[in-house]
Amino acid sequence: MIEKIRGGIAAPAGFLCGATSSGIKNPQATRDDLCLIVSEIPAAAAATFTTNVVKAAPVRVSMEHLKKGKIQAIVLNSGNANACTGEAGLATARRMAAAAAERTGLQPEQILVCSTGRIGVPLPVSRIETGLKKTPLGHSHSRKCAKAIMTSDTFPKEIACLVDTPGGSFRIGGIAKGAGMIDPNMATMLCAITTDAVIPPAALRKALRASVENSFNRITIDGDMSTNDTVILLANGASGIAPPPDVFLKALDAVTQTLARQIVLDGEGVSKFVEIEVGGARSARDARRAAEAVANSTLVKCAWAGSDPNWGRIMDALGYSGAALREEKTAIFYDKLPIVRNGTVADTPWKKLKAIAARKEFRIAIDLALGPFSHTVWTTDLTEEYVRLNLGE
Repeated sequence: MIEKIRGGIAAPAGFLCGATSSGIKNPQATRDDLCLIVSEIPAAAAATFTTNVVKAAPVRVSMEHLKKGKIQAIVLNSGNANACTGEAGLATARRMAAAAAERTGLQPEQILVCSTGRIGVPLPVSRIETGLKKTPLGHSHSRKCAKAIMTSDTFPKEIACLVDTPGGSFRIGGIAKGAGMIDPNMATMLCAITTDAVIPPAALRKALRASVENSFNRITIDGDMSTNDTVILLANGASGIAPPPDVFLKALDAVTQTLARQIVLDGEGVSKFVEIEVGGARSARDARRAAEAVANSTLVKCAWAGSDPNWGRIMDALGYSGAALREEKTAIFYDKLPIVRNGTVADTPWKKLKAIAARKEFRIAIDLALGPFSHTVWTTDLTEEYVRLNLGE
C-alpha cells in the first residue's frame, strides 16, 4: 500500500534538508534560491541527465562525481543555470561542491550539483559559498527547498509516500521544479528524490531509468529541451527494508508521475492539461512519434487554448509524425466521445466536443488500428501568456 504523507524530500529516515537566500535569484536576498539535501549516512545514487549535447557545468560535474562512488548530498540553486560558461563554469560548479562538502563534513566527490536559471551568465559562486554556511538543515524544510529551486514556477512541487510491504515500511519523497522548456529526453527540470529503502546501486539505476521513462519523458509543454535537466535518486537504506523491485518501482512511479503531472499543470501560461494516448500503433516507436507530434503541434495547442477541438490539426500532426498510418482506419476521441471515425468526422454533436475542450483537463485517445502498441504523453495548450513570459528582456 502506498500512502501519501508529509515531509517531502526529508520524509525518509536519515535525510536532512535546508534552504536559504544567497542573493543569486535576487541581489537583495529576499527570496530563497539555494538548498542542500543531505543523507546522514552513505547512500546509493542514480541519476539521469539532459540528452542535450550542450550540457551545463553542474551536469558535467555531477556526472563525474556519480562515477566515483557513494553520494551523500545534493546542492541546488535557482536564478542562474551556470550553462555555456566554459572552464570557469566548471570551476564554479566544483566550488559549489566543495562548499557543500565543507558545510556537511563530506568530500566534494560525494556532492552532486544542480543549477537552474538564466543561461550564459557567470554564476557568482562566492554568494553560494556564503549562503551554504548559513543553510539550516533539518527534517521540516522540504517545502522551503521546493520553493528555493523555482524559476518561472508558480507553486512548489513536492511529495512523500509511506510504502507498506510484508517485511515492513519504507519512505520515499521528492521535490522538483519545471514550468517552461519542457520536452521529453529529458524534460527541462530539476528533481531530487530520496528513499530510506535498501536498494543496490544497479537496481536503483534500473528503477530510475524505467520511472523517468514513465513520467518525465512523457511530458511536454513547449517542445524545448534544456541544458541542465537532472533527476537524482538517493537510497540510504536507513529503514532496513529491501522491497521487491516491482514494489519499489511502483512507489518510485508514484513520486515521479505526481511531480511530472505538477510540472505540466504549472506550465508557463498554461490553461489546459491534456493527456494524449495513442493506441493501435504498429510499433512502440510509432506510438511515441504519433503522440509527441500531436502533443507538440503549435496549431493543435493553440486550438486547445481557444477551446476548439480541431480534429483536422490532430490528423495533420499524425500524418507528419513519421508513424505508420492509414487515414481510413484512424479514430480520435475527446474523453470518450468520438470526433473521428475511419479518418472522417464522427456524428458527435460539436457542442459536446467543445464543452470537453473548454475544460481545464481532458483526454484525447487516438486509435491507429494497426497494431498492439501504445504511448501516453501529458501536454498543454499554448497561450498568449506563454509568449509574454518568454519575450526576454
